[in-house]
Amino acid sequence: MRLRSRTGAKGGSRLFAAYAAASLVPVAVLGAVLVTGYRADAIRQAEEQGRAQAVVIEEMAVAPALEDADLTTGLTTAQRDRLQAATDFSIFHGSVVRIRLRSFSGQVVFSDDGSTAGGIPLSDPAFKAAAVGHTDVAVVADSGRATGEVIRVLQPVVASASGRAVGVLELYLPYDGIAARLDQQMRVTYWRLAAGLVGLYLVLALISWSTTRSLRRYAARQEHEALHDTLTGLPNRAGFRQRAKAALERAPRRGAMVLVDLNHFKEVNDTLGHHAGDELLKVVAERLVAALRPGDTVTRLGGDEFGVILPGAGPQEALALLTAARDRLTEEIVLDGIPLTIEASFGVALYPEHGAGVEELLKSADAAMYQGKRGTAGIVLYAGGGVAHATQWLVVQAELRHALERDELVLHYQPKIRLSDGEICGAEALVRWQHPVRGLLFPADFLPAAEQSGLIAPLTDWVLRRALADQRDWTTAGRSWQVSVNVSARNLDQPGFTEFVAGLLAETGTPADRLMLEVTETALAGDTAVATRTVIDLVGLGIGVAVDDFGVGYTSLSQLRTVPVSEIKIDQVFVAGVARNPESEAIVRSVVELAHGLGCWVTAEGVESPEARAWLEEAGCDAAQGRLLAPPLTWNELIETTTGDRRLLTGGLGR
Repeated sequence: MRLRSRTGAKGGSRLFAAYAAASLVPVAVLGAVLVTGYRADAIRQAEEQGRAQAVVIEEMAVAPALEDADLTTGLTTAQRDRLQAATDFSIFHGSVVRIRLRSFSGQVVFSDDGSTAGGIPLSDPAFKAAAVGHTDVAVVADSGRATGEVIRVLQPVVASASGRAVGVLELYLPYDGIAARLDQQMRVTYWRLAAGLVGLYLVLALISWSTTRSLRRYAARQEHEALHDTLTGLPNRAGFRQRAKAALERAPRRGAMVLVDLNHFKEVNDTLGHHAGDELLKVVAERLVAALRPGDTVTRLGGDEFGVILPGAGPQEALALLTAARDRLTEEIVLDGIPLTIEASFGVALYPEHGAGVEELLKSADAAMYQGKRGTAGIVLYAGGGVAHATQWLVVQAELRHALERDELVLHYQPKIRLSDGEICGAEALVRWQHPVRGLLFPADFLPAAEQSGLIAPLTDWVLRRALADQRDWTTAGRSWQVSVNVSARNLDQPGFTEFVAGLLAETGTPADRLMLEVTETALAGDTAVATRTVIDLVGLGIGVAVDDFGVGYTSLSQLRTVPVSEIKIDQVFVAGVARNPESEAIVRSVVELAHGLGCWVTAEGVESPEARAWLEEAGCDAAQGRLLAPPLTWNELIETTTGDRRLLTGGLGR
């Protein structure tokens, strides 16, 4: 930052210098124009003075002496004497340098020195102008001296008696005194002008300095705004790239780039308004900056996504820093009087291990972050090819939309076995995608893409319709099993979802107690009251609601008390350890007792061994699912492998 400031200051100094130099040019030109104008005005003033003096001499001295004179024939002795007497005083006192009286033919009929030659040529425009009645005044070089100038005046001579022009008076008046006074006046003028121009230049320089300073500040402000987010004050996406490139080029050339994406931020905006969302983003920015090191960079890339640069951090240090940052983020915040908990997914890419360029590292971090959103880990370190990029999910979303239109989806059913008698008491609908190129795809390959888009609603609609239709058909075949369908948090938040399910039940003629909707703990753990209200409304219709994957989410005991669930399904993570792991056994036994105390049915998922099945039955678990009992089956396989007494012909275990 200091380097950029020094560069900006140097650039501003150059701009000021250029501006000052550019201002000096017009000031100098203005000074030259004014000086030239003042001198020209002074010369015109001298000429006008000479013109006036010549008029006085002609009218008061020359014209009276030329009564009845005819210059074409010359002057009489009396006329010459009168003229000499009238002009001697002026010549003697220097008010006139030289005087000639000429006829219209150019002949000199009188001169102060008695000569009859000299003067300007007859062809000179000045003489011609005077001959026709005009006065010509000019400052010319004094021909009688090596240096100096005189005022030459040529004007017609009008005889007093006749009132007509009789010749041309060629008069030379002294200019040295006028020139001296002019020079003195001009020196004073020059000083005044110089002072004024210097003052003007200083004012322009001050304006220039002020303007360049304003421009520098404006440019700095524009640069800051171009590289920073206006809401949080953090660097924006462009600022992140700039700092990321610098980090890659700066020793020790190792560290981590992290993408942070807030979970359920849209719900905050939709529920509390955008002003609350803005406040939440400010809090997130402050907490991230406070939780990381002073040399780390936190940026807002847009929306609810943040970027973090951890220079010099290895994998362990990066994970430790981000864990502390995540803990800081999850501290409760109150917005509009409502307590909220901020959750976020962190995707981490190390450099140079996961990429040498900014774009490559961003893709890796984005892939890791997306993996975190799909799983339970909040901080995911990029692990190469095992992590799918977000762009791949865009392709999956587009293909899944076509799959719904082309009916490429199929349902498999995994039986739920009642442990007390080994009979099938229900079947869970599991969606599969018969991809035309990739073959049969399992939910993990496409459900995350549906969850992150608007496809989860039409996908759930399709599964519900098909499952209820299949349930109706196997009821007709004598198998009155309850069918279970998984729904997501988005479905529970969807307006009109309860009415939609009720309509499907009526359309297929299915009793409400024959449908079980399974929701994950996460769907019930949020702050939204909409999901809870939907569950209550569904139960009010007689539909069963089960909490799926219990134990790995965030359901609190208070929620189990207030939400009317009818079944709890223990996640296979705990079931796999029973019969050999005391901790897992203690957890499962506690869940069974808790569920029964709340009046809930208990189903264990992922039963893979006879020992686990036996232990679960002994612990009081009501039902079980798993490959030991039965794998997921197509509708035909399910019907063909069951007997009339609803036992599996193969794979089932009776008492």
